[in-house]
Amino acid sequence: MFETIVWATDGSELADRALPLVTELARVHDSRIVAVHANELLQGRFGGAPMLADEDDVRSRIGKQVEDLRAAGFTVDLRVETGSRHTPAQLIAAAAAEVDADLIVVGTHGRGAVATAMLGSVTKSLLHVAQCPVLAITPVRERVEALA
Repeated sequence: MFETIVWATDGSELADRALPLVTELARVHDSRIVAVHANELLQGRFGGAPMLADEDDVRSRIGKQVEDLRAAGFTVDLRVETGSRHTPAQLIAAAAAEVDADLIVVGTHGRGAVATAMLGSVTKSLLHVAQCPVLAITPVRERVEALA
């Protein structure tokens, strides 16, 4: 059912929380995993600079995770999509379309409508631009504890 699964990651703990589900789905469906990291560039007079100051560390960390997945027997590719004219969601969706992904899995804060409107949401945007289903993984335990 899922031949190719895109794991959208920004190197954060939230993205990491989605990885166990990605690996379980890949194991069950014998899927290829494509880790996609969107490196949004800030445009300036002298060219583009990464949005994240620690971009090199983030790439290194994701690269290590990909190597660990390969060592565990998964078929995994890493794509770092860079751009300044497209949002991270557009970069991820385009990469998913290029690899003919059947599913995109992404970690999300699970914020409400007001916070999303003010802060934006890569996941929300992905729901609108992706050509395949998007599975959003929220930090459920923290949300349940906040409601208690």
